[in-house]
Amino acid sequence: MSHRVTTWHLEQTSPADLAPAAEPPADQGVRIVRSEVPSPEFSRFLYTAVGGDILWTDRLAWPYARWAEHLARPGAETWVAYERGTPAGFIELDPQPEGAVEIAYFGLLPAFRGRRIGGHLLAHGTARAWDLAERWPQRPETKRVWLHTCSDDGPHARANYERRGFRVYATEVTEEPEVAMPGPWPDAGPLSPAGK
Repeated sequence: MSHRVTTWHLEQTSPADLAPAAEPPADQGVRIVRSEVPSPEFSRFLYTAVGGDILWTDRLAWPYARWAEHLARPGAETWVAYERGTPAGFIELDPQPEGAVEIAYFGLLPAFRGRRIGGHLLAHGTARAWDLAERWPQRPETKRVWLHTCSDDGPHARANYERRGFRVYATEVTEEPEVAMPGPWPDAGPLSPAGK
């Protein structure tokens, strides 16, 4: 069995393209922090917790050493959103040649979706992609920030990117095999709204 997947490639070519997002209410206690110490365990947790219900499977087989190598690359950054001290989501920046930065992964844990965190995290992370060379002097100035999303991702993913100023520059349609969603573990998900 297979299903049709549409993939959209989006980009910004100037920091002026970035449209800000409203911050969550202050009493929600949301803060965004760079995960400065490479931690394969923490990064794998974020990857599986966010992507388990939207078919993120490509890194599930990575051994510890590959995670460690990936995270230790100069300019690679992970920014994590916390709500009252609990990880709510992340955005991973992947430095590439010629001043390009890919938003390799971005998303929220299921319990934190729909809580006005996603747009704020995406805007913050995209701004950090644009000023990456300020933290990594050996990197060239960022000239382009890009990403891709697909019809298997969350239903609001593409619209969130476009609201932040990303523009579609390529679209492709492929047939992908049906695979079971791995989830962080079977039947995982919010039992009640976060913080209740």
